Amino acid sequence: MSVCINPQCSNPENQDTSLFCQSCGSELLLDGRYRVLKELGGGGFGKTYEVLDSNPQKSQTNQPIYKVLKVLLHNHPKYVELFEREVNVLSRLKHPGIPKVEPDAHFTFFVKNSDKPLYCLVMEKIEGLNLSQYISQQGKCISQKMAIQWLMQLLRILEEIHHHNFFHRDIKPSNIMLRSTGQLVLIDFGTAREVTETYLSKQSSGGVTGLFSAGYSPIEQLNGQAVPQSDFFALGRTLVYLLTGKHPSELYDSHVDRLNWREGVPNLSPEFGDVVDQIMARLPNQRPSSAQVVLNQLENVYHNLYGSDSFLDTFSVNLDSENTDDMPTRIAPPNNPLPLPPKPKSFAFSGTQPAIDPNFVEKCQTELADLIGPMASLICQKTVKKNPSISPTDLVKALASKIPDPQKAEDFKQKLLS
Repeated sequence: MSVCINPQCSNPENQDTSLFCQSCGSELLLDGRYRVLKELGGGGFGKTYEVLDSNPQKSQTNQPIYKVLKVLLHNHPKYVELFEREVNVLSRLKHPGIPKVEPDAHFTFFVKNSDKPLYCLVMEKIEGLNLSQYISQQGKCISQKMAIQWLMQLLRILEEIHHHNFFHRDIKPSNIMLRSTGQLVLIDFGTAREVTETYLSKQSSGGVTGLFSAGYSPIEQLNGQAVPQSDFFALGRTLVYLLTGKHPSELYDSHVDRLNWREGVPNLSPEFGDVVDQIMARLPNQRPSSAQVVLNQLENVYHNLYGSDSFLDTFSVNLDSENTDDMPTRIAPPNNPLPLPPKPKSFAFSGTQPAIDPNFVEKCQTELADLIGPMASLICQKTVKKNPSISPTDLVKALASKIPDPQKAEDFKQKLLS
């Protein structure tokens, strides 16, 4: 079946071999390559569809390529601005936890006998459930162990977003997808903003629109004063929902301006509870300065709770067992606010600096993190610490051995050693 996207079409269903809608005459092969298969959902100003990408140059396996098409139905300038912002953000971000968008995936489409364009964006189709659906279908909350793992994944995604001077502004369970592989994906970048001089100027003069998802957005966002740390607040509130099964507004005590969530989580680790409370502190300057600050703390919390072996098993990576008592401490005291230094390097060494170029180690860590997740920093750190004079070639080979997928391990080596 081929579906017509004309919002006024009286009978949008057509034969999958048709080039034009039998009802309204609009073209069915969009942008010369996308055939709409079915409607996935709709919102206040647009609809989403599943499409088949028929471009033969994109299919190297002769397997059908399914993607998602977002169509803007109302051409109000504000809606167009948000839509084009999502195009801009997604086309510049490259991370497995962010939907992929190709450079030519944004186009306008005119239905039959209309001079008003429909704005279209084609992106990667994320197979899975959003976290609201996941909790509902599972019928229970996630464990503390899974919460830490998911928080680390989401922080890695935020690290990528913030590194490019963007922030999301609408993190909540329904905007996070869970793939069948266990990878989390942050979606809906229509409200994302780039931190530019123009944005800061508009913010100071009150010219930024306040966007607010009740229970998840911090108060500064309602006033049009959102900053990257606003994403941390929303992320913390999302964790509260996943751990308690309750919307944050159900747990809020207005008399003392506090979220009473800890008692709703059986056997909650006080250290982990402190991390969650710190990232959703009331004021932005009380929250962490960067995602890496929280990741450093979470790695330590996870190790203390479950041990290094279980931490590594979680991500399907094997490390040589060893005493980790002399690992560098990268955690603030649990009962004190997190420090707010400039963004730290994504890796740290204690003692004597290694002979190998730290910039090369950081490059290795960045590439490794895309393949195996947040424990990449720990693996790089331990490998270099055990072998301070290791050569770049041997380092890459050692790190590649920690990648479960042989093909990805080989690609990793070629990328860093070519």
